[in-house]
Formats: sequence, C-alpha cells, structure tokens
Amino acid sequence: MSLKNSQGRLQDRRPVSVIDIGSNSIRLVIYEGIARSPTFLFNEKMLAGLGRGIVTTGELDPDGVSRALEEFRRFRALSEQAGSDSLHVLATSAAREAKNGPEFIRRAEEILGTNIRVLSAREEAGYSALGVTSSFHGADGVMGDLGGGSLELVDIKSHERGEGITLPLGGLRLQDMAGGSLEAAGQIARAEVARAEWLGECEGRTFYCVGGTWRNLARLHMSVTRYPLEVMHHYELDPEKCLPFLKRVAQGNVSKMKGIERVSKNRRALLPFGATVLLEVIRAAKPARIAISANGVREGYLYSLLPEKARGADPLLSAAEELALLRARSVTHAHELADWTGEAFAALGIEETKNEARYRRAACLLADIGWRAHPEYRGTQSLNIIAHGSFAGIDHPGRAFIALTSMFRHEGLFNDELSPEMRKLATPLYAERARLLGGLMRVVYLLSASMPGVIPRLKWERRSDGALALIIPRDRADLMGARPQGRMAQLAKLTGRNLVLEVASRD
Repeated sequence: MSLKNSQGRLQDRRPVSVIDIGSNSIRLVIYEGIARSPTFLFNEKMLAGLGRGIVTTGELDPDGVSRALEEFRRFRALSEQAGSDSLHVLATSAAREAKNGPEFIRRAEEILGTNIRVLSAREEAGYSALGVTSSFHGADGVMGDLGGGSLELVDIKSHERGEGITLPLGGLRLQDMAGGSLEAAGQIARAEVARAEWLGECEGRTFYCVGGTWRNLARLHMSVTRYPLEVMHHYELDPEKCLPFLKRVAQGNVSKMKGIERVSKNRRALLPFGATVLLEVIRAAKPARIAISANGVREGYLYSLLPEKARGADPLLSAAEELALLRARSVTHAHELADWTGEAFAALGIEETKNEARYRRAACLLADIGWRAHPEYRGTQSLNIIAHGSFAGIDHPGRAFIALTSMFRHEGLFNDELSPEMRKLATPLYAERARLLGGLMRVVYLLSASMPGVIPRLKWERRSDGALALIIPRDRADLMGARPQGRMAQLAKLTGRNLVLEVASRD
C-alpha cells in the first residue's frame, strides 16, 4: 500500500493489528506501527460475552461464540484492508478455562488465518502490567486488570514486576457466581481480595485500573463530578472522596446518574460489580490515589515487541516529537526551542524537577502544531489538540500545562479569561509556569521566524546593574526590532525582572 500522498502518516511505519479476545469484549486495534507511543489507525470492539454462564456450564456462551466467529471474518478483512503487516491474536481467561475453548480457538484460527496465543494467567497479568508501566512515567503501585472473567493484580514499580495474583472476579464471572445478587457479590469480592495478602503494601501508593468496566466507571464519575477534561488515560480519583459514588453504583443505583447514557447498555449491568470489586481493593490496599489506564494487555504485548533500546524511550516525548514531525514547520526548531528554554529557566533561576523538565520539553515540541490554523484560532486549536491528544506518560495537570503554554504563546500573557478550566486543572504552579514558557516562546519565535539555526546562538548574559540580557549574534543584528523588544518587555513585566534584548557588541 502506497503512503506517498498520506502526509498525515509517519512514513517509516507499517500497520500492525492486534485482536484481544476477552471474556466479555473482543477488540480489534490496528496500530500505525510498532512504536514507543503507538497510535490507532482503527479501533473496533464487540461485546460477545463469551464468558457469560461459564461458572455454571464450564463452557463458552454458544451465542457469544457464534457472534465472535462471524465478527472475526470482518476483523480479518479490516486488517487486510488497512494493509497490516501482521495480525496478532491474544485470548484471555474465558478461552483459557472453558471446556470448549480449544475448539473455539481452532475455528477462530481457521477464519483469521493465524495462530492465536492463549495467554496463561501469568502472561495475561504480565502484559497488562507492561501496558501500565510503559504508559505511566515512574509507575509505582498495584495494577488491577478487571476483565469479564478475572481480575489480575500485580505489584509494579517502574518496569519491575513484583507479586501478582489472578482472582475470579471478572464482571461476568462475579455476576454469575453471585447469582446476580449485589450483596452476595460484595461478600465474594471481599473473600477473594483477602487472598492477595500483599495488597497492604500498596498503602500510600497508586492503584492503576485497567479494563473496560473500570474505564466506564471512571467515565461516569467524570460526568457526575463535571470534570473538565474528557481524557481517560491517567484520570485520577481520590479513594476517600469517591467512596460515596462507588457505593451508590455498587448498590445498582445507576439508571438516573448523570452521564449514564454515555455508557453502553451492555456495560451498564456490570458497573455495580466493577464498583464492588474496586471498593474491596480500596479497603484492602489503602492506595493514595486511583489512576485509570487506557492501556493494558494489547499495548503491553505491543511494547514487548519493541527492540530493547526503543523500550527505554520516553512515551510522552516520543509522541510529541512525532506530532511535531507531522504538523510543525520544523522539528529541528522545536528541539532547539526545548534546549534554549532549559537554558532560559536556569538563567532566570527557575528550578525544575525531572518531570517538570519533561513537560517543558514536550510543550516546546508541540508549540508549533497549530501554525496552519487561522491566526485567531491557533491558540484554541493547539490547546484542544494537546489537551485531548493520545499521549502517555503524562498526568492531567501536565496536559493542562502544555496546552496552556501553547495558548499563552498564541493569545498573549495577560488575558485571565483564557481557558479557566484548564488553568484550574493545571494547578497554580503549572499555570504560571505555562505563562512564563509561553512568554519566552513569544520572544524567540519573532527572532527565529520559526526556522532552525538562530535559537542556539541566543545567549543570556548578566549585567552589572542586575539586568539579564538576551544577546543576538552580531551577524543577525537585523533581527532586532520593535516587536521582539516589546515582547521582551512583556516578559520582564511578567517576571518582575529587568530583562533586555541586545545585539552582541562583537562577533
């Protein structure tokens, strides 16, 4: 398939398809390629309910089997239509445990034309853990992957995997085990979660939620709390504050909750069971926070296919660089800007944590992605692209910081009416830091014309009178003018510092 005319695609990638056969849902995801920060080309799921009734029958649901096999024909055709180089198929607990699982897998392999990897409980937990550790910067806590048939719990710290356990607490299985009784489900969940005696080691750390039921639970929580950013990955809940919400859902009182219409009818029935399990995990683990992961088994498996060197790359910076390559006037200029703003922060005496420096660098890589928009809307468009972008390795305040940086760069530094919800989400520190970074960009873009070569030659010098001067090289003296001087004056007002723009006295 030729991509010669597809400038919105990265030319060094070949699509790869992954089908995840779960106990409740089956999903096809076609990725742009195997990369540190994978991007979806196509994403489709079906709720087959393969694991429904497996507790009593020991077999996959016959209607679910029929629907799944028929859908596999479409999934294969979609993968071929997208030009995928390979099709990877993973099957989890229902296919692994059912008596008729092997026959189902055999028939599915005939239709899909490829081998299906039936994951062991340990492999399933391992790939889910990889999905989390590869998409959260410095992950530290316990990963919980709630599927239709099982709950995988794994202690994680960075890319290290600690203790783990698989519990029969998937939404469909718990519903069957409890005979549909929410009270019985609570008793079962408490007894099963108690088997993970090491969960107490999560106290004060993070519990990472993986799986469709918990994501939909989080989506409902966003609606109920009127959360301003509808991005699922790294959405955080306070364990104490969300208890009333979880208890209400666990009691089955969801039909009149704000936002319930955004949850598919097939998913709604499992929300109380998902809330029940999460309540028991909170009680046992006492986490400091709950973070929702949009990535799980599929992304963990894809990550495992990367060369070892590529696994060590930063997912946020990788994604930001790719977007700059696709949309900025010059990715080289973006890298120069990132290096220069680091020097500027140091000159201004601003200390950064490693994470803050990552966010600043990402903001610089993304600073020019809106240049094709009408000048009146570049700030708004850039803010929306960044705030809602498919980024990993960044929390929501960090997203708001990067988005606001672009907004301030385009819209000006002193308009406090700009995106109040993003400013609130960013926290006061990040909001002011975004204003400062945007102010630096407003100066330097007028000296570089958005093209590389000049920024590395702009140096800061301290004057005896306490002024801090940004020096333009002598051979670029003609870049000096009223507009960049005016921008420097704005930056000086913002920082309360004596900042000046000067041309070097000698080469």
